[in-house]
Amino acid sequence: MSLSLLSRYAFFVACVVFTLACIPFMHHEWLWPFALTTGVLSVIGVFDLLQTRHAVRRNYPILGNIRYLVEGIRPEIRQYLLESDSDALPFSRAQRSLVYSRAKNETSDKPFGTLIDVYQTGFEFIGHSMRPAALSDPSAFRVTVGGPQCRQPYSASVFNISAMSFGSLSANAIRALNQGAKLGNFAHDTGEGSISPYHREHGGDLTWELGSGYFGCRTSDGHFDPERFAKQAQDPQVRMIEIKMSQGAKPGHGGILPKHKVTPEIAATRGIPLGEDCVSPSRHSAFNTPLELMQFIAQLRELSGGKPVGFKFCLGHPWEFMGIAKAMLETGILPDFIVVDGKEGGTGAAPVEFTDHIGVPMREGLLFVHNTLVGLNLRDKIKLGASGKIVSAFDIASVLAIGADWANSARGFMFAIGCIQSQSCHTNKCPTGVATQDALRQRALVVPDKAQRVFNFHRSTLKALAEMLAAAGLEHPSQLEAKHLVRRMSATEIKLFSQLHLFLKPGELLTGEAGGEFYQRMWAMARADSFDANEAVAA
Repeated sequence: MSLSLLSRYAFFVACVVFTLACIPFMHHEWLWPFALTTGVLSVIGVFDLLQTRHAVRRNYPILGNIRYLVEGIRPEIRQYLLESDSDALPFSRAQRSLVYSRAKNETSDKPFGTLIDVYQTGFEFIGHSMRPAALSDPSAFRVTVGGPQCRQPYSASVFNISAMSFGSLSANAIRALNQGAKLGNFAHDTGEGSISPYHREHGGDLTWELGSGYFGCRTSDGHFDPERFAKQAQDPQVRMIEIKMSQGAKPGHGGILPKHKVTPEIAATRGIPLGEDCVSPSRHSAFNTPLELMQFIAQLRELSGGKPVGFKFCLGHPWEFMGIAKAMLETGILPDFIVVDGKEGGTGAAPVEFTDHIGVPMREGLLFVHNTLVGLNLRDKIKLGASGKIVSAFDIASVLAIGADWANSARGFMFAIGCIQSQSCHTNKCPTGVATQDALRQRALVVPDKAQRVFNFHRSTLKALAEMLAAAGLEHPSQLEAKHLVRRMSATEIKLFSQLHLFLKPGELLTGEAGGEFYQRMWAMARADSFDANEAVAA
């Protein structure tokens, strides 16, 4: 037998030999624990030799299991022992700690200077004023959502809870988020899973998200049901209607909730049968063209009693959004708001290729949408929200400065109710009860305590935003402009956001004088009657 073979099997053989050697001496009680331990290990070793799934365990019986044990706890070891405060995986320890401290009403002040390398390329900051403004009341940081065609405009906070469905999140998580929204007077997006009883318990303002499955307002074959929609949409708790075109986590990708995960509560909330897979198609059946989308928006606005109706999407092909903009001009129908989701966003699980390589990052998408609306003289009639990895006051300021009217956060509020970024959302084994339907696991999430933390996080973040604005000489978030933010380009150069980005002037797209070939070309490629590009131009 070779030395290599001996080394691989030595521990297994030693366990077997020791166990057999102990048998004649089992009248000595002190031997029992040792014999029992080596006996169990021997059985494991035999099983390792006979199993056929794992080559490492066949070649290294008993010892090979250590590899899988260490691999299993690797994320936790990295998170708690190895990663630095600034390693963003996907949120850094510093970001999570900021949310935790604010949610608990603890100080988030840091002594002894910043831990960030301010000379590193990409570092961003807000310029301060020699004449700071008086500190404003954060409760006044609101924006009125509702264009000229809206009869029930909504005064929204500049910081709200982004879309997360019941089914993805637990009942207790939904309860805590909505109660926190009620306490802080801000909006809670339902996600595409519709309005559950847990959204209604505390009466917090709701943005009802309508996905391609039309959950909560669907026919038996999965199409849009106007009557069921109107019944829910006219409820006073529903303040806005949001059509989900795509999401940052997996733009252009549908989803399936397997039938074994469809509980009676989820089935009742979504309006789907028990015992069947719950399918979210990758595209809407209520419309096929930008023109039809505008008609659908008008229909939802009328059915809801004139409430603000808009859509959320992660930018993909630029000409498709410009096609929607052309449809706005052609029909005269305008959405009241648009939420731009970034590919960096996403609480849901998705194929890694989608997570890593599909969709436009939020800032670039937001700037494109903002510029398009400005270039068509529509920007003052349509409000813009931004969603994607937003947890701090600076995150909010950075998107407001380049075109957003408000910001949404999903994972930030998940941290506020106890999420520890275990990244086990899709397993139904969330250790904190946030993203699970396991009744025992979600019992750990105590609603009154976590609702208060949601309120605290929102209030403290807006207070920090007020302090940043005052330092910059501003009184309201709407006064933030690209000239107020700065980015380091290299070790020796910094630039204002207004220098970094191209900003169109009002009406430029209409006159054909849009700065830069890109916007002109995308506008020429866009079609109001189809999401396809104008092939004559595209060629």
